[in-house]
Amino acid sequence: MTSTLTTATLARTRSGLAPQLAANWERLCPLSHLEVERGRAALVGEEQVALFLLPDGDIRAVDNHDPYSGANVISRGIVGSRGGRPTIASPIYKQVFDLRSGTCVNTRGKDVRRLRVWPVRTLDGDLYLLRGGAR
Repeated sequence: MTSTLTTATLARTRSGLAPQLAANWERLCPLSHLEVERGRAALVGEEQVALFLLPDGDIRAVDNHDPYSGANVISRGIVGSRGGRPTIASPIYKQVFDLRSGTCVNTRGKDVRRLRVWPVRTLDGDLYLLRGGAR
């Protein structure tokens, strides 16, 4: 789920009341670098994360690594929806993943695999990702 850090939270962080917040969230990019329904890849440590800005303003972060093809291509997939859930279709074998849970909702006859998802937040026009927060 995308959430926004409030001014009060920022003030507590700056005053030292919530240093774990500052230590655990990594700035990725300005929000202006994201386009609606166009994926972007970001390198976080040694892992590639696919970022998506959805039409409703929600932002999602999932593995860029396609578990079916083994290629880092999810950011180049096609954004869509299934039953009101935002999805991404892999550009290689066309499996479709729920962007909220990472679950594959159309395996195209293969075993069920999933993408890891990361919590993201916005603050002052920038996008932040929770380090180690993939689930």
